[in-house]
Amino acid sequence: MAEPLSASAVLAALRAEGVRVLEVGNWRTHNRNSRGAWGPLNGSIVHHTVTRGTSSTVAMVRDGYDSLPGPLCHGMIAKDGQVHMVGWGRTNHAGGGDPKVLEQVIAESYGTRPTPPTRGNSNGVDGNARYYGWECENLGDGKDPWPAAQYDAIVRVQAALCRAHKWSAKSVIGHLEWSSDKVDPRGIDMAKLRADVAERLKHPAGWSPGGSTTPSKEDPMALTDVDVKKVADAVVERLLSADRFDAPKDAADYSDDPKSPRHYWTGRSVFADLVTRVRRMDKTLTALTKEK
Repeated sequence: MAEPLSASAVLAALRAEGVRVLEVGNWRTHNRNSRGAWGPLNGSIVHHTVTRGTSSTVAMVRDGYDSLPGPLCHGMIAKDGQVHMVGWGRTNHAGGGDPKVLEQVIAESYGTRPTPPTRGNSNGVDGNARYYGWECENLGDGKDPWPAAQYDAIVRVQAALCRAHKWSAKSVIGHLEWSSDKVDPRGIDMAKLRADVAERLKHPAGWSPGGSTTPSKEDPMALTDVDVKKVADAVVERLLSADRFDAPKDAADYSDDPKSPRHYWTGRSVFADLVTRVRRMDKTLTALTKEK
């Protein structure tokens, strides 16, 4: 058992493990702590989202829906391997599960898999208090593929938590191994995932399969001006195409409802507003200068 990592500590652990992290809104304080305990923690659960599309999936796991308020996990692992942090604290992800499985995870005493659960959401013990939760973007139909970048990120996230808490890979389970009425993450062999996590834990946090953690003695190849321009253009385009910036509260169409599309702006809207504000300030300063 362990005390939950702080938001800053988990960020540091994930980034040290090579995880690409995106912070979404007020994720550090977005939780369900008012509804129950969070901790001590015993492990981490991997889920699938039954959704397609990263932006809509991030919104769903952050905000939840009518019958299940968000956040629905701590982080959402997208198809491209980026991890979107949406909450920290108690979240609605694990639900009820089998107490025998919890005992085996605490003791890390099972073989390749925990004993199949015989209890579920309606008659199990509270898993939201005992596990970290990670939703993974996938339709969950057994046909939607798991890209290599996404699978690698799943392994790295779980290894980061295990490394931070000094757990073995047996502290990582799938939702279907916790609850008798769940099937996720469909398409992932949890025994293999745990083996891959265990392999990572044999190496330093920055290790990559087939790679080296020792810096090369060769001089790095310098970027050309063309390369630099391509990188800069790609960064600007990514910022402009982002669609999850909190809108300024003084905007004419602002809504304080996080579920409303008017609560958020795209990157292009943010940039346009910034230009307007700068021009307004310049006009005001010019007028003040003339008055003198």
